[in-house]
Amino acid sequence: MSHLSLKNLCVRYPVKGGSFTALSNVNLEIESGDFVVALGASGCGKTTLLSCLAGFLPPSSGELKLDGHDIVGTGADRGVVFQKHALMPWINVIDNVALGLKMRGIGRAEREVVAMEKLKLVGLEKHARNAIYELSGGMQQRVGIARALANDPALLLMDEPMGALDAFTRESVQELLIDVWKRSNKMIFFITHSVEEALFLASRLVIMSPSPGRIVKIYDDLPFAKMFLESRNAREVKSNREFIAMREEVLSLIHHRESEEATA
Repeated sequence: MSHLSLKNLCVRYPVKGGSFTALSNVNLEIESGDFVVALGASGCGKTTLLSCLAGFLPPSSGELKLDGHDIVGTGADRGVVFQKHALMPWINVIDNVALGLKMRGIGRAEREVVAMEKLKLVGLEKHARNAIYELSGGMQQRVGIARALANDPALLLMDEPMGALDAFTRESVQELLIDVWKRSNKMIFFITHSVEEALFLASRLVIMSPSPGRIVKIYDDLPFAKMFLESRNAREVKSNREFIAMREEVLSLIHHRESEEATA
């Protein structure tokens, strides 16, 4: 059972004449099996927070621990899926998925077994030897997910991975992510601007507010991903009265916070 702990996390950037506080006193606990989605208006610090978790950006103060160890720099215990898939076009699908394993010195036979296992998880095992350019945008993003899973990370970080996809592909990848989460029991931290996407995916929803970036509310035990797993009908879930009411509540909260900041 993995555990992520953030205590009084702050990030400040130097600016002319002083500093800018991007994150202020962020406190959060995440366990294996949690699908945590961070949602908020632009400037609320979602990407800054994910960058700290990935090890791309050191916090200015506070505590950031994964399984009891300080997060310092990048590591195989965390996998990142980017908005743009960032795949290597000169190598094929299976070699892209196995790239991290290769960098760790794992032999070809062993890393191909692992890579094929992850490709099966995202439904792309038949395309293992394809070139990246032969895949659609949604399929390329699935390769990115498989690559992030190949190192068996304790924490999977997802930086708006469906932001560049069309609506139909986006929903199919959302469904895939719920299935991957259920099968792998991974701890997932996901950021998005879409309230509907956040509610559909999250087991826990974190609402953030800007100036400075901070957590203003956490919704625990959201039922909608589990409803999808039972019904296999995303449209039915998203048109559910409870889903719509929750969507309006979250939108109202975010807009209220934006109004407060504008008049402060």
